[in-house]
Amino acid sequence: MTQRPDSANSLWASIDIGSNSFRLELARLTGERYQRVSYIKESVRLGAGLDAQGMLTEEAMQRGLACLKGFGEQLVGIPPERIRAVATQTLREARNRNAFLARAQAVLGHPVEVIAGREEARMIFAGVARLQPSNKPRLVIDIGGRSTEMILGRGRKPLLAESFGVGSVGLSLRFFAEGLYTAEAFRAAQVAAGAELEEALTLFRPELWQEALGSSGTVGAVSQILAASGQTDGRVTPAALRWCIEQCLAAGSQDKLQLPGLKDDRRPVVAGGLCILYTLLTQFGIAELRATKGALRQGVIFDLAERLQPSGARDPRGASVTELQLRFGVDVGQAERVAAQGERLYRHLAPKPAAELLRELRWAAALHEIGMLVSHHDHHRHSAYLIAHVDAPGFSTNQLQRLATLALGQRGGLRKLESQLADPALLEQVVALRLAVILCHARTPVQGSGPVLQREGRQLTLHCPKNWTEGQARTRFLLKEEAEAWARTGLLELMLA
Repeated sequence: MTQRPDSANSLWASIDIGSNSFRLELARLTGERYQRVSYIKESVRLGAGLDAQGMLTEEAMQRGLACLKGFGEQLVGIPPERIRAVATQTLREARNRNAFLARAQAVLGHPVEVIAGREEARMIFAGVARLQPSNKPRLVIDIGGRSTEMILGRGRKPLLAESFGVGSVGLSLRFFAEGLYTAEAFRAAQVAAGAELEEALTLFRPELWQEALGSSGTVGAVSQILAASGQTDGRVTPAALRWCIEQCLAAGSQDKLQLPGLKDDRRPVVAGGLCILYTLLTQFGIAELRATKGALRQGVIFDLAERLQPSGARDPRGASVTELQLRFGVDVGQAERVAAQGERLYRHLAPKPAAELLRELRWAAALHEIGMLVSHHDHHRHSAYLIAHVDAPGFSTNQLQRLATLALGQRGGLRKLESQLADPALLEQVVALRLAVILCHARTPVQGSGPVLQREGRQLTLHCPKNWTEGQARTRFLLKEEAEAWARTGLLELMLA
């Protein structure tokens, strides 16, 4: 593997855990200038390790873990906040993904986030838009191992992003599993790809864009084949794709296929990729598709850098939370009251809180009542479900699940969170949010500065202001019930003073 430079603290790192390949990118950012320092790609074919029950096989997991262990060695010295690892379709599908994620974090030394399809598409476009800028309306396509992302955008703004469950690995396993090429198999694979992509025909129709670009994996591999064989200068066209398919049929099998520029790691999935590409170009009226420099791994770095801006103004997650509040008719005044009290109490528990944990608490407070649009009864359960399953630009599925856990824990019994509360950081967030919800239960501002929370080991003491009068009798009653709820868990003791 390529050795990283010594000045690691100036680097950014992204790990793209794809269905076919794992990629590590190390780069420097200076203003608008992006400088790649190191790039490592390994063919892992994680997506080929999903069995009929949707479980990752141990063999596939071992391939992935071995690769991530090597990647981890390249990350030594890079500040953790400048590192982000994301996983895509295979781990979105895998039923045993949590087991793999825990092992992956152990060998990599950093957590792995599973991102939703639309979030993957958004960051693909970010990578393309920064590295290949243009003001033309454009269509960007990324054919991965088990999914295909399509994005309409202009400048740096994605206008529409969708993900479809068809990719080069999945289609190749389904129609070319034995490595044999027949006209019938190619026709069937194209029909299957067309059926999956047909719903996008109106959304991405040709009059909405002026140029089409292909990002990463399949498009890059086919572009290299076409350039090396002299069919085109690297541009992907319907005629050039027909030539590729004819070469496959003439060879009869992947073992006998001889195409200039075809790498061995791409050989098992090239047929499926060609079928998806040909279907896209013919169905969507794409005369030519050009391979682009940008991809998911660069988009991850750009997105991470924007998150770490001091103001946080360019962090897309804040805008997502605001949009969700609007969509679900949240009482924004109440949400802000709960957020302010929750942050104040959380700082009592964690005087120097991690910025990301503090942001999570405020986002959970901002969204804790979105379930009321479904029903006021048990609204915390509805809120948790909605947060866990919504598409929210900027958020990984892991982080949405954490926010959902906080929303679920805002009220009621604590047994439902028994396993999650083993995480000390989450425990402190839940305590702060629950107490904030109680203090703001009347949906009016909290009088004075509010109670002070002190901690000594497992004992928490809530010091209520001396000026609290009989008007706070209901709040005192709810706090007494809260103390009893925590006592039943055995996790901590809440005292009222």
